[in-house]
Parts: sequence; C-alpha cells; structure tokens
Amino acid sequence: MTRLRTLSTAWLLLLTTKILAQTSGTFQLHPQNPHYFAYQNKPMILVGSGEHYGSVINLDFDYKTYLRATAADGMNTTRLFTGAYVEKLGDFGIMKNTLAPAEGRLLLPWQRSPNATGYALGGNRFDLTQWDDAYFARLTDFVAEAQKHGVIVEVNLFSAHYADGWNYSAFNPKNNVNQTDSVAASLVNTLQNGSILGYQERYVRRIVRTLNRFPNIYFEIQNEPWANQTDIVLRSNEYGPDNDWRSTLQVVSQRSNDWQRQVARWIKDEERQLTNKHLISQDISNFHYPVADADPNISIFTFHYALPIAVTENYHLGKVIGFNETGFAGRADSTYRRQAWRFLMAGGGLFNQLDYSYSVGSETGQDTTYKAPGGGSPALRAQFKVLKDFFDKLPFVQLRPDHALVTASPGAMTQTLSDGRTQWILYYESMSAKPYDLTLNLPKGSYQVAWMDALTGKSIGQTTLTNGQLTVPAGRTDKVAIIKVADRN
Repeated sequence: MTRLRTLSTAWLLLLTTKILAQTSGTFQLHPQNPHYFAYQNKPMILVGSGEHYGSVINLDFDYKTYLRATAADGMNTTRLFTGAYVEKLGDFGIMKNTLAPAEGRLLLPWQRSPNATGYALGGNRFDLTQWDDAYFARLTDFVAEAQKHGVIVEVNLFSAHYADGWNYSAFNPKNNVNQTDSVAASLVNTLQNGSILGYQERYVRRIVRTLNRFPNIYFEIQNEPWANQTDIVLRSNEYGPDNDWRSTLQVVSQRSNDWQRQVARWIKDEERQLTNKHLISQDISNFHYPVADADPNISIFTFHYALPIAVTENYHLGKVIGFNETGFAGRADSTYRRQAWRFLMAGGGLFNQLDYSYSVGSETGQDTTYKAPGGGSPALRAQFKVLKDFFDKLPFVQLRPDHALVTASPGAMTQTLSDGRTQWILYYESMSAKPYDLTLNLPKGSYQVAWMDALTGKSIGQTTLTNGQLTVPAGRTDKVAIIKVADRN
C-alpha cells in the first residue's frame, strides 16, 4: 500500500510538473508589470505589420511564406479572422484583399451542404452542425507555423458586419441550411440574435478547444464592435464632416458589451478543464475611451486608430492597452511610424499596422502597387523594427509613463517613460522648422543623454545634462533620448 501511495504521489508530481512546463511559457501578462506581456518566460511587447486577416480562410494565400517574411522583418504578431466574418473583393476600396478570397477559394469552419446551392459569394450553403476538417487542419498548421517563427497570433472570433458583411456570413439564414433566425445585421453580435447565439457558442468553443495546446495565441472577441452597435457618438473632430467616421468617437452599446461578456465566459468555461489558459482581448473604441465597468475576464483592451490618451485614460486598469489597427491615413510611412512611437512611449504594450503590401502572390509584403485606404511597405516595417529592437533592449518592465518629466517642449510633442529614479526615455516629435530646448523636471544632479534617430535607429549624439535644459539635435525627424543618472565614480 505504501509503495502504491508513493507511486501515486510520484505520478501526480510528474503530471503537475508536465502541466506547469506546458503553461509557464504561454503568452500572458507580465507578472511584474501587467501593462506588458511575457512569452517563454521573457518580457515582450507586440509590434506587427500584417496582412488583412485572411491567412487561413483564403486558400490562395501562402501563409508559410507570409509568416517567415513577417518574422524576418522583425515583427512578432499578426491578427487572424476565423470565419464568422468575410468580405467581398473591393469592399472598403481594397483591391487585393486577403479577407475576400476568389470564388471557390473560401474555407470556413463549417462544411458546405452537398446539395444546397445559394451561398452569397458562390457555391453551396453551409451546414453549421458539421465541421470542416480541412479548415481546422489549416488553422492549426497556421498557428504552429507562427509558433515556429516566434509570432503571437491574435485569434479574432467575430467582427462588426458594417454595411454589407452580414450578407456573406455563414450565420445568415440565406447562407446556411440550418434555418437560423433572420435578424438585422446590427443585432447579430448581441444576445438578441435568436437561434444564432447557440451556433456562435458552438463555434467559439470549438476554436478555443482546437487551439488550446498552442502557447502563442490570445483571443479577441470582436473586431470593431462599435461600428454597428453604438449608443453614443461624440465628435472627435468638430471641424470634420458629420458623415465621416474619422470625425467621430463611437462608444459601443451596452447590449454589445453584454454579448461580449458572454463570449468571454464561453472562452473561460471551455478552457477551465484544458491545459492552457489564454488571454482575452476586447476591442473598445476608435481613437480613445475611458473604459467603464471593465470585464474582469479581459486582459487586453485594444483601440483602433488610437491616440496616446487611450493609454493614459486606462492605465489604472493594470492591463495591456493596445493599438490594434491603423490605416485610413494615407500611405506615408512616417505617419504610421510616429503613431507607433507615440503609443508605445505612452505606455501601450501592443501596436499593429494593417499592411496592404501583403496579398495573394505577394506574401513577402513587397507589393507597393496596391490600392487601399492605408499604407504598408518593406521600408515601414524596417522602421517598426527599429522601434521593436529599441524596446527589446530596454528594461521596459521597470518603466512607467512619466507625465512630469517635460515641463516645456516648444515646437514639439513628447512622450516619456521612466523608472522614476535612474532612467528616463523621451520620444521627441518635431512640429517646427528647427528644434528648441526642452525644459525637464529632474532631481538635482548630472545626467548623460544619448540621442537616437527614430527613423534609422542610428546614434545622433551624446551630451551631459546638469541644469534641466536639454538641447535637441538638429533635424526634423523624430528622435529618442535616453537619459541616465551620470556615473558618480
């Protein structure tokens, strides 16, 4: 009996050790500073510049080449839509859209019915009670390939349907053989969606269960829920046209939030008996919004077209604040480079560019002939790599936003991180024809300052600071200063 008890104890210890080994390297919030991530037991920020989310559902897209290329460019994350939402070629002015496969090349989680024709984008309708094994094989292979290259995958489960997207969804009764309830597009991702809710739960649980073994994922509930579920619309730009979303700040509706809480509960419940526990992300708003009544199941709060104030307003939550899509601001690389520096230097932990230089046949992201509402290029990814490499060399887990350092910044905008004692990191964006001195609020003493060009990553000078007046190097490009207490020896 004693020997049996000893063997049972040894077996339990072995099992516990195995489970701990499986979970300790899973992508998670950093235990010492949950405004950042940890992966494989190392601190991490996410910086991505990726394709338009159709890697798995588009059979013509060579995701292995794409993942090799994005990792080679220094990026470490990509977004992935899993099939509840797809697009038609030309939607949103995107002419080479990976989320809009050619006819006959769309792969979704559900099998097509063998006899029922009539899917809106061609081919037979879907049977929501039958899984398509080919889809799940492609999905798991994609995530495994991403893991091989050190890429974290945002697994995005749902999206707003905008004007026409509901017409192409497999949940739409016109596109399935299951007689799902006919509801308005704006109600699909709410608890008022009739029989659709049960199929949504089944879909979520299957994807969560299928991907549980992978350490390099997190789940985002819904892309841009405010787009067709809005309770309040504030003017973010009082001088812009009323009918342009870029002039408004859209606050998601309460019934959307209620539904998103339910999806988060499905994820948590499904993983309760599984080995790995993954982070859940909620997309909050465009631009910025102080989160109200935060769901405790959420670990990442993301914004699209975000401003640094989105971090400031929500830093108290003690979770990662992310800038999860940018675009619609022209094609200039400098626009998106500066957005990334601003946001991460404000204390954000995630930045993701929607990069239109990736498409079917251009999985290495070299195509700059695209027609789309945003940007993306090899040159831009090189600039993002400068940013990511810079952060990778910082002890960023020890840093916090420092709004007290800069007391005057004539002709420039600044963002600052510091440990409050020995090191300050300052991002400087020139807004004038020439630079002017910064006035800094530092404890009395001597400091060493090293300047870096944010565009190239090259050193552009060093100086000593003793009187709080910091001279900025010449040149119009944005710059970064590392300020450290001078060695007293």
